[in-house]
Amino acid sequence: VQLQASGGGLVQAGGSLRLTCAASGTIFGISAMGWYRQAPGKERELVAIINSTDSINYSDSVKGRFTISRGNANDIVHLQMNSLKFEDTAVYYCNANRFRDVYWGQGTLVTVSS
Repeated sequence: VQLQASGGGLVQAGGSLRLTCAASGTIFGISAMGWYRQAPGKERELVAIINSTDSINYSDSVKGRFTISRGNANDIVHLQMNSLKFEDTAVYYCNANRFRDVYWGQGTLVTVSS
């Protein structure tokens, strides 16, 4: 499974960005896709994850501001980020779970200016 993330960039606080992750290769069996982020000097943390039955889990820090959605074929996932805050600045990584394997995308940088 290869994951290609896009949509990062520079935005002012209060603004919005939409991240997209497209999966390719052997996508059969992908059970969940999601987003993690890693800010400078911090550990990677879960942002949001959605599984094939549309069960969703959000980090408390993004609830009410971010929305995760997926395509019907479990090969694409979006993260709509609204009301962005300075502390949302991080590299965002796409993640996919397929059976017992975990796959990561290359990361896309989101910078929120205060």
